Amino acid sequence: MAGNGLPSLGRVKLTDLVPSEGVPSDSYKLSVSTLSQSFAQYSAAIIQFPASDGALLRSGLDSAHLYFQQKAAYPPEELIHTNDSREWCKTSGYYADPQLWQETYDYRPGLTPTDPINGMEFPPGGLPDIFSLLGKAARDVLDAISYYLNLRSSPFTEILDNVPLRSREISSSVLSVCCHARPSFPGAQHNNLTTPDDGQLIMVPDHEHQVDKSLISVVKSDKAGFHVRDFQGRWILLDGDLGPQEAVVYPGLALYQATAGYVNPALHRTETNNMSGNMYGKCSLVFKLMPKSMTSLSCSEMRAAGHGVEAQFQLPIPVDDFMQRSHPTDQLFNRNTFPSFTYPLAHEGSMKPLMRRRKNNTRCKPLPPSKRLRLEAQRVLKERVQEIADKKGIKLRFCNLKECENHIHALDSPCANIRMEIGWPHGVPFVHPHDLPNKAKIGFLEAYEPGWTATHDMDLSLTEPAQSSQQYCN
Repeated sequence: MAGNGLPSLGRVKLTDLVPSEGVPSDSYKLSVSTLSQSFAQYSAAIIQFPASDGALLRSGLDSAHLYFQQKAAYPPEELIHTNDSREWCKTSGYYADPQLWQETYDYRPGLTPTDPINGMEFPPGGLPDIFSLLGKAARDVLDAISYYLNLRSSPFTEILDNVPLRSREISSSVLSVCCHARPSFPGAQHNNLTTPDDGQLIMVPDHEHQVDKSLISVVKSDKAGFHVRDFQGRWILLDGDLGPQEAVVYPGLALYQATAGYVNPALHRTETNNMSGNMYGKCSLVFKLMPKSMTSLSCSEMRAAGHGVEAQFQLPIPVDDFMQRSHPTDQLFNRNTFPSFTYPLAHEGSMKPLMRRRKNNTRCKPLPPSKRLRLEAQRVLKERVQEIADKKGIKLRFCNLKECENHIHALDSPCANIRMEIGWPHGVPFVHPHDLPNKAKIGFLEAYEPGWTATHDMDLSLTEPAQSSQQYCN
């Protein structure tokens, strides 16, 4: 990666990331490759909006300055942010965190903000338009990453909000208008440090190693100070030379989970230095593309595309549970080693070289032969079922293991019609060959995966050689 990587943070035009029908253009493939390599090396990239959109972002930041400037120096106790993870999809309106010297106004469509102190207070201007702009950009970035991972088009649609929202729906995604280090905010009393030359060095404590739980985050700031840690462990300043129509984009924990660890989340922090003469502090617009709370994060799309899925990502996780869990960064990945999300120089429409590197990664504990056999058989089985479905024009819905066991004998289960249309054997879990004997799995692989025996080092002593040629006829 060092020899083939980007010399600096990747910059792509948002207009080049918009997918279109038919064969992808060279500009699209180049932009997707640049974005993906930048995510691999720096866990972030810079996207360039059209000039008209840059004007909208600039006006949003100007409105944020005025909004926070008129806020009281000491916010009421009920507006002090408690960082309650149970309220992750319900935040709306103004709140403050003196410990981080940060104030935030959350705009969440479908949830009307209320201010119990002053009902005449106006929120920052232009938020609906900015929410729509950054939301569309985040979805285009997500689709670009899906293309590079060789996933089907818009694979995460089922876990995203409807566009537009339906009646009475509340957005899971949120646009946060943030202000760091406002001089009149009481947090300044606890965060000023005096340097030997009697100047002020203002730092935000406990602000390192923050990880968003989003799929994709987009940040536009008025001043420099946003850092991301790259895969070599260095802190990189991202917004030091941003143009008026440029913003920072980076992946979050939800995308890390949904891609089985192939896309590492960004570790980021915000620093504010020499802000004593600034009356506004550091303002930023932060959009977080979030999954819906009633859905689950699974790696079914990664399996369907032929990617290896490690044991820790095998079971789907309800989004609400995922958001309420703590995720220590030292247990997610080791940033001092080669990143798990890497790309070849040219995109050939296949991730097989990456798959081989990932499977040969010595840091991963090898799976027992029986489990490796089951996973390999399941991967091939899904590919064959997908081929049948594509020929018949059937839209597949893969169940997870526990759901599928309950669906076997049900006539009205979600996958019953699909099983019937494809001609699936009665009583066999749909695309989950966990209950098949090992000899049947081996026979299936030998029949449908040419060269499987010669290229896999699995322990075939589980069955007798004479039985290993048996095929899974069903």
